[in-house]
Amino acid sequence: MEVAEQIKKFGEFIQVNYHADLLEKIRKGEGSLIVDFSGLSKFDPELADDLLEQPEEVIRAAEMSIDGFDLPKRPKSFRIRFSNLPQSQKTLIRDIRSGHIGQFVFIEGVVRQKSDVRPQVTSARFECPSCGNIISVLQLDTKFKEPSRCGCGRKGKFRLLNKELVDAQRIVLEESSEDLESGGQPKRMDVFLKEDLVSPIEDKKTNPGTKVVVNGIVKEVPIILRTGGQSIRFDLLVEANYVDSVDEEFSEVMITAEEERQIKELAQDPKLYQKIVSSLAPSIYGYEKIKEAIILQLVGGLRKKRKDGSTTRGDMHILLIGDPGAGKSQLLKRATIIAPKARYVSGKGASGAGLTAAVVKDEFLKGWALEAGALVLANHGFCMIDELDKMSKEDRSAMHEALEQQTITISKANIQATLRAETTVLAAANPKFGRFDAYEVIGKQIDLPPTLINRFDLIFPIKDMPDKVNDEKMATFILNLHQDSEEKKVAISTNLLKKYISYARKNIAPALSDGALEEIKEYYITMRSSGSSEESAVKTIPITARQLEALVRLAEANAKLRLSSIVTRNDAKRAVELLNYCLMQIGFDKDTGKIDIDRITTGITATQRSTISIVRDVIIDLENKIGKTVPVEDIVRGSEEKGIKADRVDEAIEKLKRSGDLFEPRRGFIQRT
Repeated sequence: MEVAEQIKKFGEFIQVNYHADLLEKIRKGEGSLIVDFSGLSKFDPELADDLLEQPEEVIRAAEMSIDGFDLPKRPKSFRIRFSNLPQSQKTLIRDIRSGHIGQFVFIEGVVRQKSDVRPQVTSARFECPSCGNIISVLQLDTKFKEPSRCGCGRKGKFRLLNKELVDAQRIVLEESSEDLESGGQPKRMDVFLKEDLVSPIEDKKTNPGTKVVVNGIVKEVPIILRTGGQSIRFDLLVEANYVDSVDEEFSEVMITAEEERQIKELAQDPKLYQKIVSSLAPSIYGYEKIKEAIILQLVGGLRKKRKDGSTTRGDMHILLIGDPGAGKSQLLKRATIIAPKARYVSGKGASGAGLTAAVVKDEFLKGWALEAGALVLANHGFCMIDELDKMSKEDRSAMHEALEQQTITISKANIQATLRAETTVLAAANPKFGRFDAYEVIGKQIDLPPTLINRFDLIFPIKDMPDKVNDEKMATFILNLHQDSEEKKVAISTNLLKKYISYARKNIAPALSDGALEEIKEYYITMRSSGSSEESAVKTIPITARQLEALVRLAEANAKLRLSSIVTRNDAKRAVELLNYCLMQIGFDKDTGKIDIDRITTGITATQRSTISIVRDVIIDLENKIGKTVPVEDIVRGSEEKGIKADRVDEAIEKLKRSGDLFEPRRGFIQRT
């Protein structure tokens, strides 16, 4: 089809379908019109075919057709963007080859890097000093071009009159995990955005971690060698014509009408919980409560956004701390398979920047670019972190904001950005000395800072203690698995379980009933009062407001699992039961016979805190009697009179010395700072 014919056809097509839209865009001062490709192919199949085969010429013809309209104000440069390309044009990033150069394709992926927006010259006008002739030079290359000669024969310097600039930006698109073959490394592709595609509104669509569809033309970029010459190798990039972010919640998981019927049928099953828990990790023996907690975590609570702009997270974070070989990593790997959108990272192989976000040098537009990490890429999904204790202290501290505020703020180089990280974290770690010591406080054996531990809703210790009955059952179970290598028959297949979780997360938003509210409130108040009912100095803190929020999330998750729109008293009871089980495991203080949350969050129990306060009082009394320097023997004697054993006194003095409250001026004597 001739160019004039193409311009005429586009004029007719826009007149019929998009005339009102075009006038509205011009009135608002917007720089582009989005045209649906399927509408164009219905109007003129030949023109649609030409667009796919020779995109540059046809898009130019479409833009030239705008000049034929009677417009209130003529736009300087108006672009036509094509959406909804046919599936035949879908190309995987890994499959782009030299044969695709010049073709109109659409690619899908996750934005990994994003550069700053910078102006780029598109054309420049020069004046010849000899004859005054004005020469326009289009700037299509990466190198700024001047005219080589003028019509009057002059070859030398020309005076630059003006240059046209457009905003340009580069993003790096990485294949999404769904498109990967097992074990494959995700490939990347540079995408070049210009003009209105980098406007502030469009800019939000291409934030790192967002999944986008890019319609564009594949182009080659010359590689300039250090010597100044051109390499025989070329780089590939996609010059974007249209970019759209894909709603990447859980809509990626396609659910057919038949599967929806199965899901609803399963929700009515009285043995729903047992079936789902047994199907989570059928090759791992035991851990029913932990499996139940992971299932509730996968379903999640409800994210609440209030009018004042504050939000309460609906994601539950779970930490598994256990002896080596107890099956923690297996549970994490299995949860990664079942979760509708998950990323798995492991201790030494993950840095703070790899988890959150990194600022990297951008070679293309010369500046700094933002690269998203695992917690950002798993936004609205799950991040499984194995070997959490093997990560360095600085790297772990990068997670604090992501776990509670669910954002990641970066202020590096000249980039200030806040990325969304509404990610659920399931982490696993080993105790400080490799294995649990049955006689030591669990809090002391966890080599993680209290501030990080505090952000986990549920913490499960997995102890591997010899027990004849249990060991026999486990050995039989594992050996049977090895003997019969056929896949064990499970109540719910992995595929259906994944879709069930996806359906529950996407469609169910339960509201708390009065009964559920009463149940949670009653448990919280009972637990709080049980710690401070005695008149003694030992006042334990069994539960804090963080656990109260965890109870609400667990109750909501229970209702979601049943596909119910109301959180009933029963859901609240199940939540209370699970949290109580967890607190008994990690917070039970044998000395007081009560639950003390500080055993895990600070490592100092209420009993120890009480001991420290008594020892401090004894030191102050002795100071008033004998002066500033106090003998340790007198402190031990004075504390024993108040019912504290000598070894406890030594431990308290050691703690006070470590915190800087006491120092030892000479051996056997103590002085307050």
